[in-house]
Amino acid sequence: MTLERPSISSNIAQIAIVPQDSSSVTDNEPKKALKYKRELSWKIASSLATSFRYAWGGLSYAFETQRNFRIHTFIGTLAIGLGLYLQLKPVEISVIGVTIGIVLAMELLNTAIESVVDLTVGQSYHELAKIAKDCAAGAVLVSAMAAAIVAAALLLPPLWEVVQIAIVRQ
Repeated sequence: MTLERPSISSNIAQIAIVPQDSSSVTDNEPKKALKYKRELSWKIASSLATSFRYAWGGLSYAFETQRNFRIHTFIGTLAIGLGLYLQLKPVEISVIGVTIGIVLAMELLNTAIESVVDLTVGQSYHELAKIAKDCAAGAVLVSAMAAAIVAAALLLPPLWEVVQIAIVRQ
């Protein structure tokens, strides 16, 4: 098999079609060989359903491998559930939902950035790699703090009323 030359306008590397039972995979290469030759992503994701399958794969990967993604998912679910229990207005629950979505999206971007940086620098240390990873993690922290402020502003007042009513009944 031969690789096609990449176009001049594209810096995307070509991936050779490799049979899965190929004996050319060495001990240093990953066991899962890429099966497709791709220059542009639309050659792989030829349909909307395929694109959604890849997106779901990314969400699944993050949920399975990223502890913080699972924590944010759990806390977000708890916040929505508490909002429903407290009978918040639909717009308030929507605001909480949007902020949760932003935190989860930032966590996904953080994972993607970390993966690309790790792919680029491998096992070596580079100050710019540290900066990229730290800034991505910082973006998640900022979005999580903003979400906590939104949740506190919308959930604490009605929750405090429920607690006061419960105390008075005793």
